[in-house]
Amino acid sequence: MDAVAVDNISKNYRIYSKPSDRLKELFLRKGRFHRDFWALRNVTLRVRQGSTFGVIGENGSGKSTLLQIIAGTLQPTQGTVVLSGRVAALLELGAGFNPEFTGRENVFLNAAIMGLSPQQTLEKLPEIERFAEIGSFIDQPVKTYSSGMYVRLAFAVSINVEPEILLVDESLSVGDIYFQQRCMRKIRQMKQEGKTIVFVSHDMAAVKNLCDSALWLEHGEIRELGPPDDVVGQYLAAMTLRRDPYAAETLLPGQGLLAERGTELEAAGPVVRSIPNIDHRWGNRQAEILGIQLLDQNGRTCE
Repeated sequence: MDAVAVDNISKNYRIYSKPSDRLKELFLRKGRFHRDFWALRNVTLRVRQGSTFGVIGENGSGKSTLLQIIAGTLQPTQGTVVLSGRVAALLELGAGFNPEFTGRENVFLNAAIMGLSPQQTLEKLPEIERFAEIGSFIDQPVKTYSSGMYVRLAFAVSINVEPEILLVDESLSVGDIYFQQRCMRKIRQMKQEGKTIVFVSHDMAAVKNLCDSALWLEHGEIRELGPPDDVVGQYLAAMTLRRDPYAAETLLPGQGLLAERGTELEAAGPVVRSIPNIDHRWGNRQAEILGIQLLDQNGRTCE
């Protein structure tokens, strides 16, 4: 069953050179005084219930616009979105909270919007406060919060209203590393509980480790859609060549940076595709190698 079904979504914005052009177009009704900007164009995707879906792409590629349309805070120019389940969304900083209200008042406000009664919210409040870790600031106006404090409280509310679908934008990146790790652990826990998660991230490792499928948006259109390893590999390869086109011209296929610096690597024997268990270990397991992968110059797995 699909928890999120997006069909042929497009979002168009009219860009005017100056404010008076809006009036000209409204009253003259002749001529065109704007140019069209398509933030999204013909995006279709499915997110299975209980799966985790990652959205990647450069800044301005339409990731946040897509999440806002799925959340229902932005209307598409064309296309439809069908959701199956209660949705909690952590979108751009400032969304959903009244800056004049205290943190506690905003908790009750957001919980009420999500359909929770005051009694249910009161029962969940201690856990929200514990996860947010903002102390006495819970009773201060949100306008006095730092960006990190805001995202702590917003995420704590989002995960405690018992959502069936959780939407997370890039806002987690403003938190400190300790809080980001706690959020990732919570997302993993929700995934194990069968919740559906859609999140936008520039952390490619998190996308590969957490997601069952991924989407790469480029200029508002789907560039790649599929397994996260493949999508992330294609994205990283494209970004590398785009940022450093000289590397694509100077490196031959199969030739890496070591070879470019004068160090030649030669095969000492047949390729070993699996390493048997080693009985003797000298590490302390503070770090663990989970896997090794060889990629070609295009980011594809070498066979």
